[in-house]
Amino acid sequence: MKIGILASERSWYYRDLDRAAKSRGHLCERLDFARLAARVNSVSATIRHIPCVAPEKIPSPGQRDGLQADLACDLAEFDLILVRTMPPGSLEQVVYRMDVLARLQAAGTRVVNSPKALECAVDKYLTTARLQAAGLPVPETIVCEHEDDAMEAFDQLGHDVVVKPLFGSEGRGIVRVTDPDLAHRTFRTLMRLNAVLYLQRFVDHGGCDVRILVLDGQVLGGMRRRSPDDFRTNVARKAVAELHEPTAGEIDLALRAALTTEAFIAGVDLLYDRDGTGYVIEVNAVPGWQAFGRVTGIDVATMLINRVG
Repeated sequence: MKIGILASERSWYYRDLDRAAKSRGHLCERLDFARLAARVNSVSATIRHIPCVAPEKIPSPGQRDGLQADLACDLAEFDLILVRTMPPGSLEQVVYRMDVLARLQAAGTRVVNSPKALECAVDKYLTTARLQAAGLPVPETIVCEHEDDAMEAFDQLGHDVVVKPLFGSEGRGIVRVTDPDLAHRTFRTLMRLNAVLYLQRFVDHGGCDVRILVLDGQVLGGMRRRSPDDFRTNVARKAVAELHEPTAGEIDLALRAALTTEAFIAGVDLLYDRDGTGYVIEVNAVPGWQAFGRVTGIDVATMLINRVG
């Protein structure tokens, strides 16, 4: 099987998946979203990956285009596309990337996670709304575009909110706001940047949350993340991960959340308030597993390759 992996240049996850795939006799190739080029005419439609050629690899002047053409590949040649990155970009770039993945899937190439799952998980409002519609517990959330509406939401949510970018991961761009003056300046700045204002009532979780990893409708395991000095519990922000045995209730929430977003592989984050009430806070459709594998001993890359291979 030939597998294309959309991943950053120095991705640990690409190397881990490449190792797991090679052990099964599969061939992997790293792909870059920024180097995808689509071509459409009256009789055909193709999507190619055209890698950038480093200057030191060009044998003589004028040969860059020829080398790029030689290294380019048609994504229809791949049996499977694994999405291991969703880099920041403009709305046009994000929409184009999703469109490309959707066209590949429509042409018969398997994409994991699917474009539908990625579109849902990358959009915090859509994820929260779908989780609520499915009967899953979510923190009270208000989403708007105008600073006046955001200030009203700030009042309604008890003057203690978490403001999140609609698109984002690893805790980037997330701030907790408790001061009305700071709230007003924050909301005005975001509105002037044409951002959507996503406000969520702060859940006092004691500096820890639970991450459940789901693969193909099955819970692989869980870990607890602790961050005593930061309300953001991402390992990328120096939170400490430890083994956690998911309860029956957590397994149920995680499976239902993954099903709601249609994710084949998903990291489901759960928060508990001081009274023990649990909330589904996020469904990550490009979940990391480096810390998860370290604390659980589970070889996620091999399990993923085995399930899709």
